[in-house]
Amino acid sequence: MAKISEEPAISILFPVVAVALIDGEGRVLVQRRPAGKMMAGLWEFPGGKVEPGETPEAALIREIAEELGIAISPAELKPAAFASEPLAGRHLLLLLYICRAWDGMPHALHAEELLWCPPDSLYDLAMPPADLPLIGLLKALI
Repeated sequence: MAKISEEPAISILFPVVAVALIDGEGRVLVQRRPAGKMMAGLWEFPGGKVEPGETPEAALIREIAEELGIAISPAELKPAAFASEPLAGRHLLLLLYICRAWDGMPHALHAEELLWCPPDSLYDLAMPPADLPLIGLLKALI
């Protein structure tokens, strides 16, 4: 009898949302991950986990209010790209949105600092592996 090959174990899917806030000068907002967190010190697009029962857009609006203290209308979120990456026993699915309008001034409420950056300069920053392939796609959309 022929042996059936086993499929590799599927990791737990870990959905995460992030946003590329784009200002009037075409710069993108990134934040530095704080000490004590996984990937501390790396620059990333703001966002976070999608909680059970949340849509990606609702999760992103909640996370951005918590992290940056600004309000985003669901109508302002435009799907842009995604990344898929193994991460600590799970499989990260990062959904990136673009937003060009919001209410309030972003503040680093949970990050070490914020940086408005021209898209080309994103390549010069130390970023998590899932964020890196999104830079080229983001540049094409801006």
